[in-house]
Amino acid sequence: MNSAQQVGNEARQASRSPLMRGLARTGLAARGVIYLIIGVFAVLIAFGSTNRKAESGGALQAIAEKPGGNFALWLMAAGFVGLALWRFAEAAFGQAGPDGDKPGKRLLSLGRGVFYSSLLVTTVTYALGVSSHQSSDSKSKDLTGKAMKEVPGGEWLVAIGGIILIGIAIGMAYRAAVKRKFMEKLNTAEMSPKTRKGVETLGRIGRSSRAFGLAVGGAFLAYAGFTFDPGKARGVDGTLRELRDTPAGAWLLVVVALGLMAFGVYSFCEAKWRRVTPG
Repeated sequence: MNSAQQVGNEARQASRSPLMRGLARTGLAARGVIYLIIGVFAVLIAFGSTNRKAESGGALQAIAEKPGGNFALWLMAAGFVGLALWRFAEAAFGQAGPDGDKPGKRLLSLGRGVFYSSLLVTTVTYALGVSSHQSSDSKSKDLTGKAMKEVPGGEWLVAIGGIILIGIAIGMAYRAAVKRKFMEKLNTAEMSPKTRKGVETLGRIGRSSRAFGLAVGGAFLAYAGFTFDPGKARGVDGTLRELRDTPAGAWLLVVVALGLMAFGVYSFCEAKWRRVTPG
């Protein structure tokens, strides 16, 4: 066995260690906390009773302001380390289960690893008290504006990107609500029939709600590209506020908010029953 193979085997073994599995489960629970807070803020926004940002930064800021919040943030950061490393391990070694070695699944794991790494950095900045958090709306508009101004054909790339996000969201919703693929990644044998049904219901509602939010954000991004106006792009908070201003009004936002809260509770179920060992 050459040195590269030895390093690869050691990395694979480390990714399967009890410590890494424990950290990943902690990260899944931390994700649940964030989505629950976002959902609560979204309900408050629906009735105009808060200026809080219904996004990860707003949730982390709320945690930081509570007694013991700093300790909670460091615990969540450790969990996001586990989630990021788990996803990067999946990108390197493949996901557990059938067809886990497919390039598409590895690329998806890589993207999730990058996402959780970004969430880790944001969490650490709040834990250190040095965050100058830029809202997801501002980030979306800044990045969209740069793409339009600095990249040839940037407007069309932005529009295509928005359409791709819509397609991804539709696929996510179909896999969650119809195919129920997420259940294949859970240790359902450890659940009672009643618990299994409850987890499945939470997953279908929560994952579909998250996909709906992504689709609406993708629609705003595509609209920004087609109208050559980066100001039309929206982040998580802006997307939720736009839902409030639709003809369906506040109640549409409440429905989506409850769905996001369902995803938060489902995340706690994943923390307990998700298989977190790479292939």
